[in-house]
Amino acid sequence: MKVIRLQQVMEMTGLGRSTIYKYVSESWFPKPIPLGGRSVGWLEGEVSEWILERMAERDIQEVS
Repeated sequence: MKVIRLQQVMEMTGLGRSTIYKYVSESWFPKPIPLGGRSVGWLEGEVSEWILERMAERDIQEVS
């Protein structure tokens, strides 16, 4: 289990900071975990799973 910071999440997803936090607030993206103070991180596996779900949605839409 690896914790990644916002910059890595942005690189993995191609999303910007404000979009990531918007999706988190809408419960459409994994919630960050507190690391102490104002620092947060995301579990790399959860972010990867979210990306795979987007790919699966895309593949379903292509078939329709």
